[in-house]
Amino acid sequence: MLEEKKFFIHEDWVVVILAALIIALAVGGLILPVPEFNWSNASELFQTVLEPRNLGIIALQFTFVFIIAAIGALLNKRPLKGYLISFPIVYLITIAALILAGNSQVKAINLEAVIFSLGLGLIISNFFKLPEWLKSALSTEMFVKIGLVLLGTGIIFADILKAGSLGLIQALIVVITVWYFAYWLCKKLKIDDELTMMISSAVSICGVSAAIATSGAIKGDSKKLSYVISMVLITAIPMMIFMPLIAKYLGLSQEVTGAWLGGSIDTTGAVVASGSLVGEEALKISTIVKFSQNVLLGLAAFAISVFWTYTKHPNSKDPDSKPTIGVIWDRFPKFVLGFIAASLLFSFILDPATVSSVKSSLKNLQGLWFALAFTSIGLETNFADLFSKQSKKPFYAFLLAQTFNVVVTLAVALLLFN
Repeated sequence: MLEEKKFFIHEDWVVVILAALIIALAVGGLILPVPEFNWSNASELFQTVLEPRNLGIIALQFTFVFIIAAIGALLNKRPLKGYLISFPIVYLITIAALILAGNSQVKAINLEAVIFSLGLGLIISNFFKLPEWLKSALSTEMFVKIGLVLLGTGIIFADILKAGSLGLIQALIVVITVWYFAYWLCKKLKIDDELTMMISSAVSICGVSAAIATSGAIKGDSKKLSYVISMVLITAIPMMIFMPLIAKYLGLSQEVTGAWLGGSIDTTGAVVASGSLVGEEALKISTIVKFSQNVLLGLAAFAISVFWTYTKHPNSKDPDSKPTIGVIWDRFPKFVLGFIAASLLFSFILDPATVSSVKSSLKNLQGLWFALAFTSIGLETNFADLFSKQSKKPFYAFLLAQTFNVVVTLAVALLLFN
């Protein structure tokens, strides 16, 4: 009797299906209202954020993402019982992080919500012993990949091309140059292959998103990914504060400064904050350059997956054999196709009125999925893993590569935008 073949969908395809469902519902008219998290004092906190109507919107949002994630758990063959208990916990921690990030003093220095999500998760996981069933039920990769696909809805090619091709030219030069330098440096310091790939991509392309996409392309270890993400977030804050001051000291124009900031700082929120400190033109250019790097994310993930497949030699019996197309396709991060498809859909197919009507809701959901993922990363991570002796070399490599990135990006910005 023949054994019945079990139905299986790869997690990356599950992510594409779920993100497509979210987008289809939004375009079809199911536009979720965006909760209010902005407050400046205790009175505003209770009258705006914690008032019944806003709490109702937060509850509605919870119901929506809870159902989407439940479908994902079923398609991924994950234990549903653990998910039903763990997801509300992760959501409540994430909402607490969003409320903290909504404070006016915090927003003044543009600290992103994901920093608070990661921080709260780390505090809880390191001061309390979490049950294994809770950790095993976390769906970090699924959350973050859904966020990445939704990120594609905000990458509008027409906006970038309208503002000029110089940002794309800078992005190409910087990404290629910095990626190879970081890769060479990590190899010199004998850092393992997975961390080498994640660090190289995070420094050269677009920080957190690039590290996550690379981890998906090489099937990387989640602890190593959380370490790289922590380095990106930690270094983004001082760069955000001091680079505008350095630009002013050097007498750089707003155009050059914006190109420098957008190409060097790894998180979008920090880019916006630093650009705002300089001026309107610097903010505009820095945002365009950062978006230009985001556009390259899909192409970079594809190239990395092919490179990784060829250098890893999957056929252990014959190390010199070339990987087949099937092996390359198997290792390719399928969610990148969702990212590209979403960007093409919103750039060239949907009419501007539709894009405008769903933009705010989808951006809110994108941020929420990212925040849920960072909360999960924090709950999975131990400080001892982040700051062990084995972590010193990767940290030094990241700092040196980031310094190289700052210098090269300034040189290219001066060449193209001066």
